[in-house]
Amino acid sequence: MPNEFYHHLSPPTLVEGCLQTLHLEATLQELQRYSFYMELGCLGIELAQTFEQHPLLPGAVLVEQGQFRGMISRHRLLEYLIRPSGIELFLKKPLRVLYSYARSDLLLLSGTTPIVVAAQQALRRSPELQGEPIVVQADPQTYYLLDIHTLNIAYWQIRGIETQVRYERTQAQMIQSDKMASLGRLVDGIAHEILDPVSFIWGNLSHVSTYSDSLLQLLTAYETNLGQLPTALAQLRDDLELDYLRQDLPQTIASIRTGAERLSKLASSLQNFCHIDEVYPKPANLHELLDSILLLLKSRLTSDIQVVKHYGHLPPVVCFAGQLHQVFMNILSNAVDALIDQAVSQQLEQDLRASHQSLILPPTAVKPTITITTEIRSQAIVGAPTLRWVAICIADNGPGIATADQTRILESFSVKKRAEKETSLAVSYQIITAKHGGKFNLRSCPAADRTDAHASATLTEQPLATGTEFELLLPLV
Repeated sequence: MPNEFYHHLSPPTLVEGCLQTLHLEATLQELQRYSFYMELGCLGIELAQTFEQHPLLPGAVLVEQGQFRGMISRHRLLEYLIRPSGIELFLKKPLRVLYSYARSDLLLLSGTTPIVVAAQQALRRSPELQGEPIVVQADPQTYYLLDIHTLNIAYWQIRGIETQVRYERTQAQMIQSDKMASLGRLVDGIAHEILDPVSFIWGNLSHVSTYSDSLLQLLTAYETNLGQLPTALAQLRDDLELDYLRQDLPQTIASIRTGAERLSKLASSLQNFCHIDEVYPKPANLHELLDSILLLLKSRLTSDIQVVKHYGHLPPVVCFAGQLHQVFMNILSNAVDALIDQAVSQQLEQDLRASHQSLILPPTAVKPTITITTEIRSQAIVGAPTLRWVAICIADNGPGIATADQTRILESFSVKKRAEKETSLAVSYQIITAKHGGKFNLRSCPAADRTDAHASATLTEQPLATGTEFELLLPLV
């Protein structure tokens, strides 16, 4: 503490703040504060004269031999001076006497305390202390006084900023939602336009196959019954490579059929993904929903990433199919992102092995894999009917999610964090829990300590050997 604090009186100093540049995470040290110390041995009249000279000064920090002892406000001093014999009792005696009467619970906060938190703590004080200034500690030897009105003004400014940010974010979300809806309608129209000609091709392929078989049979019959062919026809047969045509034509038609079928499935998957759900849920085949998303992601699923399906026997599940499409897309996209880097590093390692046979390298890691498992689960509760769930587990053997990242993911499922930043997993959690009454569970191998972030957003107890697993539970009606 500076030497001037050992004097009986130090002149009040106003520390300017930055009210014009407040932000959501602004702290008390960004507000204007007063630095004014008085020794407990000073007379009360000295404090009264200082308050008279500085009408905006909210109070004084009391020290004794340079050590912090407390605070007395202008309001407290006036309250005791207007009492009978208050002037004789307190003005002409050391501040120690006044402080022994006027001592009250003070609110002492660090300078790094956010303004929003400080305002909430100030409002929790008893009614008689609502107008008292706050003591702000900048370091172990430096104290300031903060006027409660300055804090309230800053608090409401920040709340105004929060409101504006929410409004702008809502506007951006509405614009984005409108863009996505327009894009969905556009893609749905394109998929419909693709399906029409594909349907013509698919529908006529059977006729083309039948006609070609009939023509080949007719040609064979001509060759058999005519015996020796004229020279011109024999030459034409050799030029057309008729024997090769007989073998290749069915294979060509089969290839066209396969391509048309694949294109039809792709267009149908696009239509389903862009489908806008009805007001009420409808039964859907979850396996078809999963397969359609895998088909859309096929361009990203390189040969180095394999997908293993363990599909159980599931009945049609009443759900919002379009929203579940979004959930599956979000989770599978995250799994692919986690495995792509792993696949690239393994490919580089294999290339290094091939080019440097003499190098001793560690054994190659397991192949990047996404495993999808579906099954029916039952949960027995005493005194209640048995609950049945459809479980969809999507797991990968990638590097896993760090503990800190898992905590942030689980925190994003809360209403407050979701309002601040709407992530794809937070949207998925909302769809599963709020829209379908299900559960959204996450587990990953790097997590050392697992704590529940929400009743329906938990880390499962059994640790994975490696990678990350998302478990979705949907109730069976």
